[in-house]
Amino acid sequence: MPSAAEQLAANFNLSAFAKATELKQRILFTALALVVARLGTYIPMPGIDAAELARQIQQQQGSLLDVFNLLAGGAIGRMAIFALGIMPYISSSIIIQLMTTVSPTLEQLKKEGEAGRKQINQYTRYGTVMLAAVQAYAIAIGLEQWGSVVIAPGFAFRISTVITLTGGTIFLMWLGEQITARGVGNGISLIIMAGIIARLPTFLVQVFEQVRTGALNPALIIAMFALFGSLIGFVVFMERAQRRLLVQYPKRQQGNRVFGGESSHLPLKINVAGVIPPIFASSLLLLPTTVANFNAANIPGWLQNIVVLLGHGKPLFIILYALGIIFFCFFYTAIVFNPEETADNLKKYGGFIPGIRPGKRTAEYIDYVLTRVTVVGSIYLTGVCLIPEIIGGAYNVQQFAFGGTSLLIVVSVTMDTVAQIQSHLIAQQYEGLIRKARLKGARLK
Repeated sequence: MPSAAEQLAANFNLSAFAKATELKQRILFTALALVVARLGTYIPMPGIDAAELARQIQQQQGSLLDVFNLLAGGAIGRMAIFALGIMPYISSSIIIQLMTTVSPTLEQLKKEGEAGRKQINQYTRYGTVMLAAVQAYAIAIGLEQWGSVVIAPGFAFRISTVITLTGGTIFLMWLGEQITARGVGNGISLIIMAGIIARLPTFLVQVFEQVRTGALNPALIIAMFALFGSLIGFVVFMERAQRRLLVQYPKRQQGNRVFGGESSHLPLKINVAGVIPPIFASSLLLLPTTVANFNAANIPGWLQNIVVLLGHGKPLFIILYALGIIFFCFFYTAIVFNPEETADNLKKYGGFIPGIRPGKRTAEYIDYVLTRVTVVGSIYLTGVCLIPEIIGGAYNVQQFAFGGTSLLIVVSVTMDTVAQIQSHLIAQQYEGLIRKARLKGARLK
């Protein structure tokens, strides 16, 4: 039997949305914030020769720079003030998550609830500033050695670059937090998704231009888009898929009343790691190509051979990419989900899995089930990421190189945002029902 929330969601209509004034304000705030985030990707950093930069960027296609440019919404290709994007914040968050598994202090903060979470968020912000400053300085050094991209190399350019890029990342971090608090959806994820969607028109223009010039068969493009439509449906299905563990709560008696005795579920997502594994795997694999492109004249012959073998669509790249995704699926899942902590929480509140002894045995059982679920999730992620990679390599369509990662990000963020919008609408409907009940009760009195 569907729950009350599911019944309300099924009966949703446009009139309910029209009455949700607060939701409309949140959506408007989110849209305006994303527009601001996109505008910052078009404001150029001072001291850069735009024409020379465009020529050098053209030579970096298929490198690690393409991955970062994708996540930064094209800001790196224009070397804008938001060129670093939100990646330093994501890197800092991952580092803090890793440290919580080895640092007793951070682990204790994690268990302190809301106060501990705020403190960990503050550490994440400090880490973001440090990483952004280091990366900005590295970019300044790299740009000075990258042909004649920098108009006036020197200490002043390096300092201005660090201040500009670090400030841009801090602003994006603040903007993402504001979207999360005052808008709809996860602000950081929405900023990344907006950057990916903003590149979609350019991608379509490039594809249709190849069709016009005869470089691509129109039937092939239709088949590719049909395949991507099927992939979207498959991703939606897998992202919603869960392995539910039955949790039972014992009955307890207080006076003449009996409490408890309910059953619940512990949901385990098929894809716990999200889009982190393909991003990490592609970044590591494209590192040699990036180093080679930056210093093509001085690299040894063995590195040139590796670069050729690690090209998009090459068998070695596909094999290593698949192995990297699988490894990071298990690695990141082990970081973000702790079976022992989950088992302790169940034991603390009197819950147990039928047939499994509370405590250590429950943790072992959850770990066993989670491992099997992660195997399915890693195969799913690998398939979604490799299909566009194989197509791009087989038909020389470089625009599809990062299609799997982009698809995962866009679909996951869209689903999360729609779910939040639906929850706001359900809350609005509940409030309306409560007000009607109160008015009816007042009239009866």
